[in-house]
Amino acid sequence: MGVLTINEEKTLREEILERVRQLYLLREKQKAFTPGVSRVHYAGRVFDEKEMQSATDSLLDFRLTLGKKGSEFISAFCGMMGMRYGLAVNSGSSANLIAVSALCSPNIEHPLQRGDEVITTALTFPTTLNPILQNGLVPVFVDVEEDTYNLDTEQLSRALSPKTRAIMLAHTLGNPAAMDEIMRFAQANDLYVIEDTCDALDSRYDGKRCGTFGNLSTYSFYAAHHITMGEGGAVLTNNLNLYRQALSIRDWGRACYCEPGEENPLGACRHRFDHIYDGLPDGYDHKYVYSNIGYNLKPLDLQCAIGLEQLKKLPEFAEQRRYNFTRLYNELREYEATFILPRSLPKAAPCWFCLPLTVREDAPFSRRDIVTYLEEHLIETRTLFAGNILKHPGYKDIPHRVCGGLPNTEQVLRGSFFIGVYPGLTDEMLDYVAETIHTYMAGF
Repeated sequence: MGVLTINEEKTLREEILERVRQLYLLREKQKAFTPGVSRVHYAGRVFDEKEMQSATDSLLDFRLTLGKKGSEFISAFCGMMGMRYGLAVNSGSSANLIAVSALCSPNIEHPLQRGDEVITTALTFPTTLNPILQNGLVPVFVDVEEDTYNLDTEQLSRALSPKTRAIMLAHTLGNPAAMDEIMRFAQANDLYVIEDTCDALDSRYDGKRCGTFGNLSTYSFYAAHHITMGEGGAVLTNNLNLYRQALSIRDWGRACYCEPGEENPLGACRHRFDHIYDGLPDGYDHKYVYSNIGYNLKPLDLQCAIGLEQLKKLPEFAEQRRYNFTRLYNELREYEATFILPRSLPKAAPCWFCLPLTVREDAPFSRRDIVTYLEEHLIETRTLFAGNILKHPGYKDIPHRVCGGLPNTEQVLRGSFFIGVYPGLTDEMLDYVAETIHTYMAGF
């Protein structure tokens, strides 16, 4: 067989991508929802033939490692968010690790030091907390509000000590935290702020996108989140030096800040062999000089190709999430005596990850009772992450400080769960969820 011409390869690609489109349409025809027979997922991938074609096209290039599509994605993502600098990573968990580690880099002014304290919440996902511990910092836990599930800003002053250097918070389940109060406190006390925005893409506070207030923000593109690459994440910042340290930590800790695929043999700085470092031979290859303790936390280019198509759908996804949340919330309002329903702040415009419910202490049933009932009727539920992470086996002996008690966190541990509002849920599915809950509640 002879070598393919450019036109022949183009024709073959078009044929392959058309077959991919046909495969997608064939699978869609086979989908059907039958109440009580089909599972109602709490989250899932929502996509069409465009993502499948984009992934296939990237695979046919066989670049594999991060490259052109990665650059295109992060440029589009920064543009959407109104942020100057960003990097794509392989997960939201990695994004959190990179963000905290960047603030500990010896290459920034006033880095965090081992033993410094970081204010956060014990109602958390493990990999929001873990980077604090992994960098030798000490978490100081404050309680959450019982109905927003976010950091209670009234506890901040009591949590402050001479060792306090940062606040790390999540916009829990897409519900924006009180960022005006948090930023005022942080600025008054010269504290860094990291926003874990993994569950809150397109959520806004006072008209501004969550993730654009603090020094760094993190995002997840796991299959359950607002957009997906399968796995993936991002770190954003408006500070050039923090961006360069984050990039270094993502890319093995190297001092070079060339993006993958840099074509100039002398590097983006044009001085690849001109740098002088104490202890290294003069002109040592800058690509192999390491200025941070780093990792390899890059995604695949193929994932970013998927992400580009998902970004285009985010406005539609966000609108559907808000619609689904409102539908279910309105169905459940009559049960406020039994459930603590979620509340958002007056300045908040959530793009909900899900709909959280907390079974009140005096309810005639437990969380386990209703969750078991819903799961038996094929409605997926999840507990609110770790609840109180200090009660989990792996965290019982961590260095930490607790500011006051954590009564609301404990209430979440005992009584909270959530159901889905993701854009893959149809009106028929939402009706089934509501009817199932109504049937259960009619028994009391």
